[in-house]
Amino acid sequence: MSKPLTCDVVVVGAGMVGASCALYAARAGLDVTVVDRGPVAGGTTGAGEGNLLVSDKKPGPELELALLSGRLWADLAEELGDAIEYELKGGVVVAATPDSLAALEGLATGQRAAGVEAVRVDAGRLRELEPHLAPGLAGGVLYPQDAQVMPTLAAAHLLRASGARLRTGVTATEVLRGAGGAVRGVRTDRGEIHAPHVVNAAGTWGGELAALAGVDLPVLPRRGFVLVTEPLPRLVRHKVYAADYVADVASDSAALQTSPVVEGTAAGPVLIGATRERVGFDRSLSLPALRGLAAGATRLFPFLERVRAMRTYLGFRPYLPDHLPAIGPDPRVPGLFHACGHEGAGIGLSTGTGQLIAQMLAGHAPALDLAPFRPDRFPSPAGSRDGSSDSREVS
Repeated sequence: MSKPLTCDVVVVGAGMVGASCALYAARAGLDVTVVDRGPVAGGTTGAGEGNLLVSDKKPGPELELALLSGRLWADLAEELGDAIEYELKGGVVVAATPDSLAALEGLATGQRAAGVEAVRVDAGRLRELEPHLAPGLAGGVLYPQDAQVMPTLAAAHLLRASGARLRTGVTATEVLRGAGGAVRGVRTDRGEIHAPHVVNAAGTWGGELAALAGVDLPVLPRRGFVLVTEPLPRLVRHKVYAADYVADVASDSAALQTSPVVEGTAAGPVLIGATRERVGFDRSLSLPALRGLAAGATRLFPFLERVRAMRTYLGFRPYLPDHLPAIGPDPRVPGLFHACGHEGAGIGLSTGTGQLIAQMLAGHAPALDLAPFRPDRFPSPAGSRDGSSDSREVS
């Protein structure tokens, strides 16, 4: 067994959220170690499209976090240049019917009041923005603040910029706690790391990491597929999706849901999403999901009927029952902080999450009210032993 490491903060998870927590904690003057049982961005981050969105957020705490994160992403883009492939491409949300357009405009009105730039687009102007859109759509809303990064590159560059000690291929097996119950580090399969603070940035395994500290956090995986086309000229200029996507994001249904989301990339392929279903960690290929993606995309962009899909990939979004992440200190375990449960918005919300975590670790007031994100806001299940020890590994 190797000699224990000592630092100020252990971040468990080397995805986008963990990388952001490490970056801002290090910039707050803290000595940070990041551990992950896999490679950097080996989980949800590596299966994401890199969306930084305000368009799909209803007014409230998640939108406030998205706006904060968007400002921080813009700062990082200036600092890191093209390394993270940041693109302020804007989003266009389209409505097929007048009723759908009225509902979309109602959402946009509330978003504008919260600080979002949302521009109504009449039917005649839609094809000025996106010349290859299907005819007959009722209209839409343009969101100039929507952006995109290449998530695996972004996570790697933020970790490098943090200067944090990075230990990949290391599995956390226990959250160490002192006699009074406070955190004193983690035990891993490669030895102990001692620290007064542990940040749970374990994504879809956030519930398992919480259990290692003896508390319940009901994170569940929500599976999603993405289709990738052959390389094309830039035929899709923005991130384009149908208005029903917002309703699917907010849905509690465990059943398969598909709503078309189409966007071009700097490398040429078009990415087509989005599906959502709760099937545990089942990685089986789902033909109904893929057919739904293809059908929805061709309804928006008929030219895609003549384009080959080269591959598909899937990922698991870390879902919490009220669709808000858990961010902040866990009052049940002094020294334990959570930064997980962002569902499909983790890339976009990661920077704000990291800054908020760092502010609290450094003893400063957070930039946002974190009450809606409290990790202990969910009822404990029957038989829960919150506050007791647990020796299960994060799997």
